[in-house]
Amino acid sequence: MAGEMTVPLLPCESIDEIVEFYEMLGFTRTYRQVRPNPYVSLKREDLQLDFFGIPGFKAEDSYGTCLVLVPDTGELFGAFAEGMRAVHGKLLVSGIPRMTRPRKRKNAGNLSGFTVIDPGGNWIRIMAAKADPVDEEPALSRLATSLRSAVVMGDSHGEHGQAARILDNALLRDQAEATPADLLEALAYRAELAARSDDTAGVRTFLTRAERVPLTDAERDALTDTLTGLRDLAATLPA
Repeated sequence: MAGEMTVPLLPCESIDEIVEFYEMLGFTRTYRQVRPNPYVSLKREDLQLDFFGIPGFKAEDSYGTCLVLVPDTGELFGAFAEGMRAVHGKLLVSGIPRMTRPRKRKNAGNLSGFTVIDPGGNWIRIMAAKADPVDEEPALSRLATSLRSAVVMGDSHGEHGQAARILDNALLRDQAEATPADLLEALAYRAELAARSDDTAGVRTFLTRAERVPLTDAERDALTDTLTGLRDLAATLPA
């Protein structure tokens, strides 16, 4: 049989808080009830997510998760980011809720992916449906290989401390031999990990190191998304 559709049902404490968050990302509420139990349905084009409320539910204890396959992770991330900036003036990069940036996942065939962690603590894992056939990479440097491993720990498993340790060791060992592009990518992710750990001093340190990486105009063009991410992190810092 063809034409089946799966709709995730995810827990939260407040369906109203969930609606506010997902409307920021461009979703529309299509159904809501409060009795006999809180329940809401949200939709954005072909993407539908449903939520049920549990009084006293703690987002930090949630195991709620689902996988969403999309044609273009960068396009969807950009739309979500635009909504966040419109409401908050910045991206939410730490705490709950938050959103990671699209990065290739070594544990998912190097497909690009990012994650939205919503107010219910649910991990909405957005992954590319398939690899770009023209996207052929050269052999990875040691630092880039370590970055891929850190992304698995930090973005797939939420182990920010372990991801930071992987990158710290790699930066000490391989920074001198790394290309400017690889070094900037690693420092940008290390700054993001510091933000997730509420390490403001660390964010400032890694942003400063990233600013000192010399880039050609061509490298700046190729690293536009990474440089935008650095600006987003800078916007989260207190004055």
